[in-house]
Amino acid sequence: MTHVPRQEAELVRAIGRWSMVALAVNLILGSAIFGLPSTLAGLIGTASPLAVLIAGIGSGVIVACYAEVASQFAETGGTYLYMRRAFGRLAGLEVSWMALLARLTACAASLNLLVAYLGEFWPGVTDTLPRLILITLFIGALAAVNYCGVSGGARMSNIAATAKIGALGLVCVAGLGWLVLHPAVHTQALTVSDPDGWLKAMLLLLFAYGGAESALIPMGEARNPRGDVVFALFMALLIITALYCSVQFIVMGVLADPAHSQRPLADVARLLLGRPGAVLISLAAVLSVYGFLTANLLTVPRGMFALAERGDFPAPLGLIHPRWRTPYVSILLFAGCLWLFALFANFSWNVTLSAVARILYYGGVCAAVPVLRRLQPGAATFRLPGGPLLPILGVAICALLLTRVDFSKSVILLITILIALANWLVVKGRSTAPVSV
Repeated sequence: MTHVPRQEAELVRAIGRWSMVALAVNLILGSAIFGLPSTLAGLIGTASPLAVLIAGIGSGVIVACYAEVASQFAETGGTYLYMRRAFGRLAGLEVSWMALLARLTACAASLNLLVAYLGEFWPGVTDTLPRLILITLFIGALAAVNYCGVSGGARMSNIAATAKIGALGLVCVAGLGWLVLHPAVHTQALTVSDPDGWLKAMLLLLFAYGGAESALIPMGEARNPRGDVVFALFMALLIITALYCSVQFIVMGVLADPAHSQRPLADVARLLLGRPGAVLISLAAVLSVYGFLTANLLTVPRGMFALAERGDFPAPLGLIHPRWRTPYVSILLFAGCLWLFALFANFSWNVTLSAVARILYYGGVCAAVPVLRRLQPGAATFRLPGGPLLPILGVAICALLLTRVDFSKSVILLITILIALANWLVVKGRSTAPVSV
């Protein structure tokens, strides 16, 4: 008989298949697409569109491993749940703390980016008091919507995903049409044979493609989690790959010196569509960050809830609101932490932290595939072809990219690992709810 934790049984299953796709897209498509094309151009020049495609295929290996593992579970928890089942309580806590800190700091950094982009329309918003008011109102509004039901948060995620893909899609269509009628104008063709440049580009791209794994956290509120998760992951990856490849190709073809453009998409839109195009891209950037934050306010508190449900976090974080059927304490705590980080924290180390954390738990999930096949044979509704080949390849990709990480700025990661270890020492003797399959 399948065990469902008492509080989780009270959650409302309101996330449908396409809402899951929108959630995954929002969690991937944040701010990277608006600045990454010029960085890639500087690293590997005219080969950058090919690199984007290769990175999409490589990310597909990791997504495929996630799809098999996720198709075995119907509860809230995501990566924490999978690692805990495969490798034990300590592994689950370690990846949970790394993922929580990475998502929190990424959201706070994105919120500051949102304020900066709004400064294009309202210059005074970056001053201390207006910035404080805007951040408070913004986080408060998102928290309130998610507090009052998962369907509201999912609906906001759907709207944001549709709007930003539409705006970016318009620029892509205009750019591809322009390139049909005009030869590529860029003059810079940097070396494409430098292995170091390629590895750095792939490291950046792995995290540009990353984030969909957080969409797997609120599966306790999905209508058909085991049936829809595979479709949602691969559809989101297909949409993002097509968008990223088109954007990189257009930037390289339209701009004369893409490597030195501070706002490559805005520059492209201005050339193609004039001032309205630049405004459109600025609005798309705002919508992109907005959707990213909306999706995280929906998913991350559910991850905290899942740990509390199994006795790994304080019990109040597992409480369900009697009317709205949401993990309201976790939502309020995450919103409060996000507010503090957005106002006061320095995020210069955020990229390195996110990179290391994501590599580690991506590699862990790939390694969990054969372990879970042995522990719960026949549980997966989706099975990877090729036996252990793709999981081994996924681990190898993560190991290779780990060699390019700058560990000199990763002290915060060590602190996080120690906090997770202390967490485990406190809870290791407690009873815990079994994981259902």
